[in-house]
Formats: sequence, structure tokens, C-alpha cells
Amino acid sequence: MEPSAEPSVDRDALLAKAVAAVPRTDDTEVAVSVLDTETGQKAAYGDGAFATASIVKVDILATLLLQAQEAGRRLTATERTYATAMIQNSDNASTTALWRVIGRAEGLDAANERFGLTETEGGDGELWGLTRTTAADQIALLRQVFEAEGSELSTASRAYVQGLMGRIAAGQDWGVSAAGSSSALKNGWLPRSTTGLWVINSIGRVVSGGHAYLVAALSQGNATQTAGISLVEAMAKAAVSVCGESGETGAAAAGAQSSS
Repeated sequence: MEPSAEPSVDRDALLAKAVAAVPRTDDTEVAVSVLDTETGQKAAYGDGAFATASIVKVDILATLLLQAQEAGRRLTATERTYATAMIQNSDNASTTALWRVIGRAEGLDAANERFGLTETEGGDGELWGLTRTTAADQIALLRQVFEAEGSELSTASRAYVQGLMGRIAAGQDWGVSAAGSSSALKNGWLPRSTTGLWVINSIGRVVSGGHAYLVAALSQGNATQTAGISLVEAMAKAAVSVCGESGETGAAAAGAQSSS
């Protein structure tokens, strides 16, 4: 008698169930995506476009590094100072300076074509925080930063971004870090002037159960910053649980994580 094949696991469905259990208001829109970098297992929920807020800073730095590689040069001391402040402390003035160096949206969009981001569009003028993106595109960006295969970034460039993302300032290290024992991340938070509601996003790499996961959790329409942070953390936990487990075990684990 031939052994029966293991039943396939619909991780997207499990993640949808887990996200549905996360408390949020009707005004809140969410998307989350996860990839196990060792097994290739993945799960995703939501395909809408979101304002990036400060998570675009990783994309800006990746673009700057790609442009420097193409020009055969290293970053200047000033650029490195700006990059450190932009990623570790989320300094906006430093971000604006580097946004101008890369050629604003035009430079970002050109680099993103190389990176494989197909649904990301740079913000108008100086409004880098209003760049639009999807969770799937943010996973594609994280793969450029954390995976050697297929990356347009050199080993040195990848290590540089990873190092900065691994040293986020205290008080800004929430988000996807809730889903693992160690992390490298960048968060974004933005109150919209027209509604008073918050955009809260978190992207990065976390380690859980001996596996490394790339996670992007995006949200908009949050009543408060605190509520948005709790939401993206719950989504990140659910995503990692679903991707790391199988079958109903994964669904149960995700539900427990979401309600914690």
C-alpha cells in the first residue's frame, strides 16, 4: 500500500482566518505577507495599496546604494550619516536629503524596476512618505536586502542595510519584532491630516523557531498610533505562526497569537 500524500495547506486561507480574528475598526484596512526564507513557504492577506510612511526609507537607502554601485563609488561620509539617522532614528530631514540625492520619485521608481517592485510608486515632489506600495512589493524589497540570490545589491550593500535595520532606536523597535526572538526592521507611522487616522506599517526580518521570516504588515485607518501598533504586531505574529506551522495546528497557533 502506497503511503498517502500529506494534505496541502492553504496558508493564505489560514492567514485570512487569523487576521479576521484580530480586533480592528471598520475603517481600518490591512495587508500582511510573510516568507520563510529557508523553506520558501509563504502566506499573504490583502492586496491593497498603502501609503508607506517611513518604511520607504529602506527603499530609499537601497536605491542610493544601487545608484552608487552603478557609478562605481562608495557612499560619501555625509550620505552615510544621513543613512544612519534615516534608518535607525527615522530622521525625516536626513530622508529628504537622500530623497533628493536619488532623484526623488523618478530615481526610486527606476530602482524599483530593477528590484522587482511592480506596485510601488514614489510620492510626488518631496512627499516621500506618500509613496504607495503593497505588502507583496515590500517582501520583494526585503528579499533584495536579505537574500543574495537575485538581489541587485552587492554583498556589502546588503550587509550595510541589514546592519542599520538591526540597530533601530529604542522606542521605534516595535512591529514585526513581536513575531520573533531577533529582528531587523523599519517601521512607519503617519497621521493623515484629512482624517486624523493613522497609517502604521512595519517591515523586516525576524527569527522564530529556528527559521528566518521576511514580514510586511501594513495598515491604514487606525484610530490611534497605539491601536495601529497593536494591529501590525498581531498580524505579524499570525503570519509567522501560519507560515511556520501546518494544517489546523497553524490555524490554532495563529488564532492564539492574534488574540494575545
